[in-house]
Amino acid sequence: MSGQPPEDRQDKKKHPPLEPGLGKVIGVAGGLPAVEEPSISTIYRQLPPQPAEGPPPDLERRLRSPRTLISAALSVVTGIMAVAAMVPLFSVLFMLIWRGGQRFGLDLFTQVAPAPGMEGGGIGNALVGTLLMVGIASAIAVPFGIIAAIYLAEIGPETMLASVVRFGIKVLSGLPSVLAGLFAYATVVLLTHTYSAPAGGIALAILMLPTVILTAEQALKMVPQRMREAAIGMGANQTQVVLRVVLPTATPGILTGVMLAVARAAGETAPLLFTAMYSAYWLTPNPMEPTASLAVLIFNFSSQPFRNRVEIAWAASLVLVLIVMVLNIAAQAWTARSAKR
Repeated sequence: MSGQPPEDRQDKKKHPPLEPGLGKVIGVAGGLPAVEEPSISTIYRQLPPQPAEGPPPDLERRLRSPRTLISAALSVVTGIMAVAAMVPLFSVLFMLIWRGGQRFGLDLFTQVAPAPGMEGGGIGNALVGTLLMVGIASAIAVPFGIIAAIYLAEIGPETMLASVVRFGIKVLSGLPSVLAGLFAYATVVLLTHTYSAPAGGIALAILMLPTVILTAEQALKMVPQRMREAAIGMGANQTQVVLRVVLPTATPGILTGVMLAVARAAGETAPLLFTAMYSAYWLTPNPMEPTASLAVLIFNFSSQPFRNRVEIAWAASLVLVLIVMVLNIAAQAWTARSAKR
């Protein structure tokens, strides 16, 4: 030991002799001091004391248990409230079927509304006018709504323009429908000097636009990010990713929003009073003329003292409710089907 250089003796003081173990050998070789490994008993003694566990909770269902009685009482109350909430809905449906179903027949859909005091007639012109104006509104709102949703979700989600558009859409979603009619009246009817189906379609498109944009944006955001990354990894640009990957995947959600928007537009009355008014005749090749609709027909005929017209109003109400109900059920079924995939 005395023949060893002083440097070696100092190294031995800094690095004590190693015990067998690969980890210690690697650590010392890297310049780290060897540390004694604690034993299992030492680690166990350093753990905080565990609290004493009580008996397991009693989860057995007993009829005399307070928990069981409270659960049963709340279930009964919830069921009663659900039934009470559905009573007005089913009462209205029952009344519509009872009063409007009496006029159901081929004549109801193939004839125009009768003159005051006359018998017979139907709602054929109003049904065609409703389909025409809802079609015009869909042709305007759906493309613009999907394009806006693509910008909000894919192109510039964090830009100032996107924030302004989202704020405007949220304000527009709570806009009274009569204001949409007044806007279309000021921009279309006053310029063309006539009530028309295009004016009614523009008013309905304003009401459809928020629903289409909000639902389409959410549907696009629900597309998994890994699908976009996989498409980019294969060499696709942003346009190809949106058109060939994101949009096809989000199509079920987008169609659900479109159906809900169409259902809302089909039942609106106030915008059409300022834009399309009403006509007792069939449509002509010239669209720039007053056009009948189911909502305005119901509004006009329900307050008149003629029994035949009141019955036609009930029948038109039943047809309109069936259209809206079918669209809503189709939207819910499509959503449920797409969720299972």
